[in-house]
Amino acid sequence: MASLFLPFRSTYRYIQRQAHESPVILWSCVLGFSGPVLAVSVPAVRARLGWRPSPEIPTTYPLPQRARQSVQGYEDE
Repeated sequence: MASLFLPFRSTYRYIQRQAHESPVILWSCVLGFSGPVLAVSVPAVRARLGWRPSPEIPTTYPLPQRARQSVQGYEDE
């Protein structure tokens, strides 16, 4: 039964050794592997918490629904 967990034990020892010898490489791998997990899990958690997207920002100014009056008295003379 002990031989069943031997690969996991050696993997843990290797990760522990890498954490002491080159922590930058280890942490960059940890962050790199956590990215796809977060990309899948974060939208589901946000939806469960009731997050809704904000309304669209208007790209044009709304024009009034009436006849336009011409401007008088501002000529450059």
